[in-house]
Amino acid sequence: GGDGAGGGAAAATGAAAERVLFPPTFSVSEIKNKQRRHFMFQRWKQQQRKEKLASRKKRRKEREALGDKAPPKPVPKTIENQRVYDETTVDPNDEEVAFDESTDEFAPYFNRQTIPKILITTSDRPRGRTVRFCEQLSTVIPNSHVYYRRGLALKRIIPQCIARDFTDLIVINEDRKIPNGLVLSHLPDGPTAHFRMSSVRLRKEIKRKGKEPTEHVPEVILNNFTTRLGHSIGRMFASLFPHDPQFIGRQVATFHNQRDYIFFRFHRYIFKSEKKVGIQELGPRFTLKLRSLQKGTFDSKFGEYEWVHKRREMDTSRRKFHL
Repeated sequence: GGDGAGGGAAAATGAAAERVLFPPTFSVSEIKNKQRRHFMFQRWKQQQRKEKLASRKKRRKEREALGDKAPPKPVPKTIENQRVYDETTVDPNDEEVAFDESTDEFAPYFNRQTIPKILITTSDRPRGRTVRFCEQLSTVIPNSHVYYRRGLALKRIIPQCIARDFTDLIVINEDRKIPNGLVLSHLPDGPTAHFRMSSVRLRKEIKRKGKEPTEHVPEVILNNFTTRLGHSIGRMFASLFPHDPQFIGRQVATFHNQRDYIFFRFHRYIFKSEKKVGIQELGPRFTLKLRSLQKGTFDSKFGEYEWVHKRREMDTSRRKFHL
């Protein structure tokens, strides 16, 4: 029986030796001294970067060595290209959608029966930044007029707008002097969209900005509005601008939808050669996120909603988008 005991002892020393050979995995977070911990973490990051660069160089060399026989580069996975399919995605040749759009509230604009005339207003008694933002927005949207509200309810403004042939009403809301919301109402019959607004940058806050925009009618680019809801929102933005852009002004307003965030940019471009184009941002810039789409004009109490963003129910997957 002694043999068995000896065997057990040998195994124990073997295990001890193994434990000594492979020290336990060391974590930087165990270092108590803050400066030392930060220094070690920086070193570890540097090491990671070096390894990544080395592996990238190695892959590039392998590709060059293989030449034409190299396998095609893999497409990187993004939330965008792994998007969950939405059954309301519009097929460009869908006749039903085409019919709906030829009879919707924006049809008179697209049939060139109406000319856009926009009223830009604010929440009650706006402050400096919101005022400047409205002024700059009115230089982007042709035929728009700014009105600063002082104690007049939206319900009273809308009939006055309709009487004066305004086609759209934009309301910029603010919180603690910062613009944080945008209501866009198409007149006279709606619909009304309510957006959350963020990342507002005024002209003077944009680096390497171009000179002030001219009064030419800009071109409009709408990217990625693919679902029925997206189409409605895209048509709302399109109908703010006159039909025929003046290309001589070389100005372009872009509404780019990515992951249901709508990024607005305003640029001037110039053709440097047949292949190269230079662009200059003119500003302002901002980001919108749709909160709700309501039938009819603005009515917070009795309005009928076509779509409302409910975070807990709708945002179940990071790859599900509504626009």
